[in-house]
Amino acid sequence: MTLSLDEALPEKRAARRAFDRARDFAGASFIHDEARTRLLARLDVLRLAPRLVVDLGCGLGSGASALAARYPGALVVALDSSQNMLRSAAASADAAFAVVGGDAERVPLKAHCAELVRANLVLPWCRPDVVFAEAARVLAADGVALFATLGPDTLKEVREAFAAADDRIHVHAAFDMHDLGDLALAAGLADPVLDVDRLEVTYADVAALVRDLRAMGAVNVAGARRRGLTGVARWRRFEQALVATPGHRFAVTVELILGQAFGRGPIQRRGEPGEIRVPLERLKRPSKST
Repeated sequence: MTLSLDEALPEKRAARRAFDRARDFAGASFIHDEARTRLLARLDVLRLAPRLVVDLGCGLGSGASALAARYPGALVVALDSSQNMLRSAAASADAAFAVVGGDAERVPLKAHCAELVRANLVLPWCRPDVVFAEAARVLAADGVALFATLGPDTLKEVREAFAAADDRIHVHAAFDMHDLGDLALAAGLADPVLDVDRLEVTYADVAALVRDLRAMGAVNVAGARRRGLTGVARWRRFEQALVATPGHRFAVTVELILGQAFGRGPIQRRGEPGEIRVPLERLKRPSKST
């Protein structure tokens, strides 16, 4: 099946609704927590004394709180488009950081005002080229963009199991590390450095996996997703393909990509921003991707 980018990538309104409905994010956000820890560790080797820090997709505010503790002299702005996440972040803010409603693809801040922009697992739900362009716009010269995202091998077992049930998309597309580096450069960021790690998460049954995904808001929001119910027969085919031995634990893959890049400050750029040039087949990688 050949899909357009809009069909293969997340639908933004549906993604926002999913996070608004996420009722136990803290209890299931262990991948977010791991990525946050790794991103914060990267700051240990960066000499920064930021005046303004922007946390894109702040979630419950844990990352913004850690950034405020690390840089007590900075104003930390925690930004999210989900009202559910914003309420939780505001409840935990304790005046340590400012909570602002907004979209990572349209950051409500003036150009070149921040020395640090952090995006922890925001890119899977956005157009990364647009987010990178906004980071480049907001960052001062030599400011740092720090990000964690998910690569195409994330949930590859789920994608392959659903392929045995029907021909619709059930796990939206993702960008690999090399394409993300190219997009960061094209968006106006400098010297991107990315690395990748693959984690395995095991579950006792499919119901436990589904509970975690729903609790985190990580449901299928691809543009070409099936809009109706999956149906009992399709779901059983999916379960049988995912769990090779009923009653035994099974594993799913998380491909975690971490990266950083630098702001260039005000420069003259050519071309139209936001135009994505990664071929769709690079996103799909049917033999082994999500």
